[in-house]
Amino acid sequence: MTSRVSYSIVVPTMGRPSLRTLLDALLGPLGGEDAPAPEAIVIVDDRPRPGAPLPLPPSVDGTGDLVRVIRSGGRGPAAARNAGWRTTATEWVVFLDDDVVPSPGWARDLAADLATTASEAGGCQGIVTVPLPASRAATDWERNTAGLESALWITADMAYRRDVLAECGGFDERFRRAYREDADLALRVMDNDHRLVRGTRRVTHPVRPAGFWASVKAQAGNADDVLMRRLHGRDWRERAGERSGRFPRHVATTAAGLLAGAALAAGAHRTALAAGAAWAGLTAEFAMARLPSFRSGAPEEFSGPCRTDLAEGLGGRLPALGRLGALWAGEVAKMLVTSVVIPPAAVLYRLRGLAEHRGAGPWPPRQVVLFDRDDTLIRDVPYNGDPTTVEPMPGAAEALERLRRQGVRIGVVSNQSGVAKGYITTDDVRRVNARVEELVGPIDVWEICPHDRDDDCDCRKPLPALVERAAGRLGVLPSDCVVIGDIGGDVEAAVAAGARGILVPTGRTRLEEIAAASEVAPDLNSAVDLVLGDNRKRERVPAERGVR
Repeated sequence: MTSRVSYSIVVPTMGRPSLRTLLDALLGPLGGEDAPAPEAIVIVDDRPRPGAPLPLPPSVDGTGDLVRVIRSGGRGPAAARNAGWRTTATEWVVFLDDDVVPSPGWARDLAADLATTASEAGGCQGIVTVPLPASRAATDWERNTAGLESALWITADMAYRRDVLAECGGFDERFRRAYREDADLALRVMDNDHRLVRGTRRVTHPVRPAGFWASVKAQAGNADDVLMRRLHGRDWRERAGERSGRFPRHVATTAAGLLAGAALAAGAHRTALAAGAAWAGLTAEFAMARLPSFRSGAPEEFSGPCRTDLAEGLGGRLPALGRLGALWAGEVAKMLVTSVVIPPAAVLYRLRGLAEHRGAGPWPPRQVVLFDRDDTLIRDVPYNGDPTTVEPMPGAAEALERLRRQGVRIGVVSNQSGVAKGYITTDDVRRVNARVEELVGPIDVWEICPHDRDDDCDCRKPLPALVERAAGRLGVLPSDCVVIGDIGGDVEAAVAAGARGILVPTGRTRLEEIAAASEVAPDLNSAVDLVLGDNRKRERVPAERGVR
């Protein structure tokens, strides 16, 4: 009998139809009645803006709080997974891609994997299978996808202990694509002396359809490779189980092409001819290496119903062509065209990465900014339970976006005594908070005190518990946090927790609160200047400004 385990599942999604197939499987009998069910399935909608309803199965409506849908604002899969796991409270968090299909015994095997994982192990990877066509050779895109079968620590099916995620700060949100963010986390987990192990559970990862230019767009990952080297050193590929890339050859191909063009423009025809020949040779070699028939010497693997009449007519003189058919011809055209474009695209993305990540430091950034909600991020409406009345404070969206661009994580710590008074419900608070995120962007963590002044709780500001809890959920110390609010209680809560407090006065801020605050800023963007170090001089606002 497998011992019981506590786990949640987090699935980032852009709304692909495959999400429904995954949820149907997760909500079905995966492993039998004795297999432990997840305590939560968190679907993270990472579309930049709300769109069509997610393809959720009808059975979700009957799951109560089991399946939750949250939004992460289109910041990429790393940020989406962080948003998901931070809403959980289980010992383990299992990350799945929205296009995998768990095996019939997945839940049972997952429970066995997690129950038998030694306490010093921080994570456990499932087995991924990529089905390829049996009647023909795989295309370039299919072979690339098949590489997931041997990849280490990929989040197609990867479980981490929640405390390990908090210790490491979760996924590095500077990785905006589904590329390298899982390898980066794995290296940081192992650097913190946690082992990663392989389990026995299985998922199938079908090959998604890909457009003509998919392999060119994939070159954006060269910028992420720059960040990996900045963070983990020259040997990061070996440590992450990655094979050497083709980038040196892409540099040589691009250089030869540029030299040929420059020489031709200068009238140096002999040099242009030599450089052009080198470019053509390198490009042709690259294209041939990507074609399965040239690699295997078996073009007949593409034979099938796609044969063309013209090819059959030429079959006597060109027998191989008659067997390749339309699929082969299309793949040849794609490889020839994209093999010309890929080398310069790879170089340009690498240069972009060098510029973007030149000063990259370790993740997570140790600084977190926690905002008060009412009269700091949004205008105060007493005991507000109506999302339609939410109005951002001037500059709020801009100030928060500046912090996000610098990798600073954002939270809200707010007293909501209207819940205790019976004027609003916790559901009302959640709906208002959701509207806040629609207007000012995603918030990494919310901490709310629903108690009244006489309830003898430890979380109502100016007490420190809200700040302490928010810091704990983000894996930082309270001393790594800055609290920005509009009244003295916000600053006092920061001081009580050992955090830094910045006061942004409004009409309800008292003179003595302004005088007592160690840092005062006239508006949110000025407070962000102080946080980011753009303005080292502490600003003091006149006592009469914004004070009734």
